[in-house]
Amino acid sequence: MAKVPPGKQGLATRLVGAGRKPEWTGPAVNPPVWRASTHLYENTAAQDAGRHVNADGVFHYGARGGPTQWALAEALTALEPGAAGTMLYPTGLAAPVMALLSVLKAGDELLVADNSYDPSRSFATHALRDYGISTRFFDPLDIDGFAAAIAANSRAVLLESPGSLSMEVCDVPALAAAAKARGLTVLMDNTWAGPTGFAALSHGVDLSILALTKHVGGHSDVMLGSVTANAEYYPRLRKRSLMLGQQASPDDCALALRGLRTMDVRLRRSSESALTIAEWLQTRDEVSAVLFPLLPGSPGHDLWKRDFTGGCGLMTVIMAGSDAAARDRLVDALTLFGIGYSWGGFESLALGVHPERDRAAMPWPPRGCDPQHPHAVRLWIGLEDPADLIADIEQALAAWRTP
Repeated sequence: MAKVPPGKQGLATRLVGAGRKPEWTGPAVNPPVWRASTHLYENTAAQDAGRHVNADGVFHYGARGGPTQWALAEALTALEPGAAGTMLYPTGLAAPVMALLSVLKAGDELLVADNSYDPSRSFATHALRDYGISTRFFDPLDIDGFAAAIAANSRAVLLESPGSLSMEVCDVPALAAAAKARGLTVLMDNTWAGPTGFAALSHGVDLSILALTKHVGGHSDVMLGSVTANAEYYPRLRKRSLMLGQQASPDDCALALRGLRTMDVRLRRSSESALTIAEWLQTRDEVSAVLFPLLPGSPGHDLWKRDFTGGCGLMTVIMAGSDAAARDRLVDALTLFGIGYSWGGFESLALGVHPERDRAAMPWPPRGCDPQHPHAVRLWIGLEDPADLIADIEQALAAWRTP
């Protein structure tokens, strides 16, 4: 039987092998953790040559990384068809920040999808304003409205699909086409599905943003972000990121590399469990709507089915009637779900969410949901037995019903 070339290998195989160059790993299975600020040169000629080659794989100084960081960046690049390179950052929020700073300048306008991650929204509306960059929010489900909203000084659009609180799936190819027709750069926070579930660059995105803290890390023990870009934008992204001193810890990158190897298995288990739980939740009288793109009939399911090859276990549940206090009683009564920010780890999480606080152009609850029922709980479904999680939610619903 002929050997399968790397470009034709299946996802699980690529996740196991990506970024494992022998010159970086040596005889070890995993790249060692290279902790180094100073890289020594053989002679002054080598030192001078190093100044002129700014690329992963070439030693220069610790701020440009070493084999541990290079291995992770190369692995993430390999997972994204059409990618020219990946930059790493010390937090998930630093990733969209650096992506935006690499494409915007004073006088520009940024268009932001109204379902975007709150920290990204805050950076856009507050910090970018100090740089002379304006921000407007738009409804990413209204493609014609988005196209009409593009102004003469609009330079970039930031998408998130699905929204990490409200789960709207937008038509990324259509939005990207409308943006590119007017010369805009397309950025997308692709953390929910990641490159294994949504090939962002293949669907028209120029810079794909990930909070590696979530699925790639997978164990709630690392803060990390990345941006993977196409050939047009990667040089600009790299130059600006290094200019502003952005680099990720080799220890954190080693944890992310470890998580990457099992990410496919974890995401499959989480997605399957979440779908089981979502199907059960939609039968409950206490639930007004289950917002989960993998669930048939859920808003955005058709677009998810068309464009995505996978998902994850993050969903939002809108409770039927009652009030915010009842929603909080439900969350407090859960025993197998931790109460905490973030998601993507092995432990299930629950969080009362308030999308209405951050809406400028979209309704909450989403279209098709009863506007009288705004109180929502975001659930991250981890790796516990789904039957146990269902039993835990069922007992917590008693607290929701009884003050």
